[in-house]
Amino acid sequence: MQSSDTDEGNVERHGATDQTIIAGRTEDFPSGSCRSVDLREGRELALYNVNGEFYATENFCPHKGAPLAEGILCGHVIECDWHGWQFDVRSGECLTVTEKLQTYEVVIEGRLIKVRV
Repeated sequence: MQSSDTDEGNVERHGATDQTIIAGRTEDFPSGSCRSVDLREGRELALYNVNGEFYATENFCPHKGAPLAEGILCGHVIECDWHGWQFDVRSGECLTVTEKLQTYEVVIEGRLIKVRV
């Protein structure tokens, strides 16, 4: 989801449990990059920096389970490296078929990237 400097806003959350994790520091995460972040119970999310705005989705493509953090990020679109499915990282909507990714709220506090999972 889009980054913000406060806890307020009209950010949509899917499946969040109100647990917040620290995913990294903004200066270690250049614009245009994406990486995986390990969660509990073997789950992962993909974290994206799009022109200084941070978004997070589940990391695995619903088609065949490819790690999306290893895909190609072009603007707000992540393309699965295995079969080319494309997703909008802001909403989780698939641009290829009718699937959707789970999204997570991202909050920037100082230089810390925090994700509500």
